[in-house]
Parts: sequence; structure tokens; C-alpha cells
Amino acid sequence: MTSRIKAVIPAAGLGTRFLPATKAMPKEMLPVVDKPAIQYVVEEAVGAGIDDILVILGRNKNNISNHFDAVPELETNLTNKGDLHRLLRVKESSDLADIHYVRQGEPRGLGHAVLRARAHVGDSTFAVLLGDDLIDERDALLTTMIAANERTGLTVIALMEVDPDHIHMYGAAAVEATDDPDIVRVTGLVEKPPKEDAPSNYAVIGRYVLNANVFDILDRTQPGKGGEIQLTDALQELALTEGVLGVVFRGRRYDTGDRLDYIKAIVQLAADREDLGPDLRPWLKEFAANL
Repeated sequence: MTSRIKAVIPAAGLGTRFLPATKAMPKEMLPVVDKPAIQYVVEEAVGAGIDDILVILGRNKNNISNHFDAVPELETNLTNKGDLHRLLRVKESSDLADIHYVRQGEPRGLGHAVLRARAHVGDSTFAVLLGDDLIDERDALLTTMIAANERTGLTVIALMEVDPDHIHMYGAAAVEATDDPDIVRVTGLVEKPPKEDAPSNYAVIGRYVLNANVFDILDRTQPGKGGEIQLTDALQELALTEGVLGVVFRGRRYDTGDRLDYIKAIVQLAADREDLGPDLRPWLKEFAANL
């Protein structure tokens, strides 16, 4: 059962990589084909059986709450036009889940954003989903992580093998094998290490299943890299004390936090869609042939 699990989506980042587009619009609202990035994340949580979602907002993030609110005038307009297809698409985003909001106040790191969820989460186990990482709905990840947590009671994080030349962009995990090839024991974590100092090429990607005791650890965690409270530091303490498991993800992941990868994500997702792919794929081949 996943009814006890709540989801937390930190969405208080400044989105500086996408300026000036994110000057007045949250990066989480940038469209990926025809839905904002954050809707894919909410849909992933709902697909894993979670219906209670807390979004951590920052300044100028009201567009996010507006997106998930009902818009009666738009719905009436579409109804009067008989545009039932678009009406259903609009209503879908409003009916996804029970979505709550809290403000971070100032961007003091991912660990601080997670700490802001304490009052809402209480003593419950909860999932943290970062909006920069989109996981393809055809590939299981969050359900596997929740099952591992329920089976062992341990904190579970998502890992993905990356090119060693790119490990400096991620938190890197030191791991030990278990009897399951897709689950490892995490023995240590380093935030964005140089390639030569990385314990492995297992990168932490933006999915976590955490127990409520992480709040006490975050409460006493001192600012680390960049002067921010790092979730990685709290996870490192858990790895050294009670243990942390890593689910190795080998499926399709789309990174929308980088401009080039954001463009790739749009192309990949659009090419796979039944309504867009048949026309897009031949055009892409022609375009690539003329480069």
C-alpha cells in the first residue's frame, strides 16, 4: 500500500540557466511538448499511488499553483465551443491529486527545501521528486523505490550510471552490491566531486524515498557546498548509521535542468508520441541529413 506515502516536489530554484525565459516564469513551468515539466512529475507521483503532494514554492512561483487550479472561465469557453478534447486536457491537470503549497522563503539548498515539508509530512514516509528529472512513464522507478522502503524500512535513493566525465555534475555514491542487481547498498555520498575523487560513476538522480527521521538530521546539518544545506550531507549520515539503499535506474530519463538536454527531452518525447511522432520522425531524419 502506498497510501501512507506523501510526495514533496521542491520547486523554489531560481532557474538561472534559462534566463531570461525564467525571469518571470518558474523553470518548472517551461513546456515540455505541451505540458509544463512539473506536471510530468506530479503525474509520476500519482502513477505510483500517491495522491497527497506538497510543492515547495519560491518567489514568483504562483504560476505553478495557478496551473493546477481549476479555471472555470476557460472550461466554460471550451465547453461552449464543443472542444471536449482540450477541455479534458485542461481538467486533467486540476484533478490529478490533492496538491498543497508552502514557500521556502529563500533558496538555501535542497536540504532546506525538504525541511520545509516537515509540518505537512509529519511522521510519514515521503518521496521527494525533483522537477529537473523527468522519468518516462513507461519505466518503473518510484514504485520500485517505495517497495524497497516498505520491505526494509531504509531510506532509498535513485542512482544511474553516467559517463565518468559527467559525474562532477551530480552527487556520487559509493556502493556495495546486494543479491538484487538493481539494488545496491550506499556506503557514502559526495556532492559533485571531481572525476578523480568520485567514489564511482553512480550518480544520484532526483528521486528519494525518505523516512521522517531525516528532518532531525537536516535540522542540525550545517551549510555545505555553495553555502547551502545539502540533502546529500543528511543522506551521508544515514548511510553511515542506519543504511541507505540505491535503486539503479536503467530506463529513460530526461534532464530538463540543462538547456541542451531540455531541447533533447522535447524532441525525444515528441518523437515517441502517436499524435506527433509520425510527422516528426521523418522530418528529423531529413533535417539531420542536411546538417
